[in-house]
Amino acid sequence: MSRRPEPSAVPDPADFPTRPYDLVKEFTIALVVVALLTAGLAALFSSPDDKPVTLASWSRADGADFTATAVTELGGTSGTAEYGPPYNHTSDAAQKLGPLGLQSAAGVRIPIDTANDFVLRPLTKAPESPGVRAGLATWSAAPASRQQSWTKAYSDALAKAPGGDPAKVAGGDYGPVPVLTTRLLGLARSGALDGQLQAEGTFYQTDYTRPLLFLSDGSYLESLARAQHLGGDQWGMMNETGSYPGQAWLWLYTFWYQIDPFKSSGNADALVWGLMALLSLGLVLVPFIPGVRSVPRWTRVHRLIWRSYYREQEAAVRARQSGG
Repeated sequence: MSRRPEPSAVPDPADFPTRPYDLVKEFTIALVVVALLTAGLAALFSSPDDKPVTLASWSRADGADFTATAVTELGGTSGTAEYGPPYNHTSDAAQKLGPLGLQSAAGVRIPIDTANDFVLRPLTKAPESPGVRAGLATWSAAPASRQQSWTKAYSDALAKAPGGDPAKVAGGDYGPVPVLTTRLLGLARSGALDGQLQAEGTFYQTDYTRPLLFLSDGSYLESLARAQHLGGDQWGMMNETGSYPGQAWLWLYTFWYQIDPFKSSGNADALVWGLMALLSLGLVLVPFIPGVRSVPRWTRVHRLIWRSYYREQEAAVRARQSGG
């Protein structure tokens, strides 16, 4: 009858060699090295930290562009005013994908009246002189057709003035528009307009939708973007300053905006979205598409990728054959 072997004795830890190890010292060295590497690499390769563009900085840097944009907001002819959903119900403004009105599907979720939200309400809430209060009353009492004639006439006059300077505008029937826009410019330069447009009746004023829309309606923000190679035709949707794309995985999406018919179409967003949805569906269905699913087998690219594996297999086959 066989006997089980006796269990071996537990080794004594004192039988093993030891050496002192300062864990705190090693941790400190590693921390210092990593901190220095992080700081050095961040200084060499970090993204630029540009200051945010605000209504205050815009109005101080280019008051003429701010005033011209404020006139279009007041007259309802700005990009935001004519954008359609989700901001307003502008007819024939929504982009479509064939018969599908993608932009209109969710409806107006962020209602914006540019005249009231960007100009009139901020002026009404701010302490105003008698002249501004009289201008607000005159504007409110005028019919819509009269209001539009005032803003159009003043917008045309600004375009003809040297440098677009409101102080050099020729005389004309502009109603209260010059008074209102001049006061709005002063409000913006003080920084109060940024706070007015962010205030939504909530404790946390972190909704920058309205200030950003106001900024995007002017030409100042676009000029800054183009200077950093962030224009739409400069692959600006990459969301990275400088000459080179940031998120390379976005190149396929932004590529379509650079070629016709997409780049010259007012329906480009919907068209590109539809095309990318179709391409994504095709990628998902590759294993089920006859012919396409066989391309890797026909090209034999897998043998190039797994070449070391196939070399070993061939060597093993030759060894078996020579041994037999």
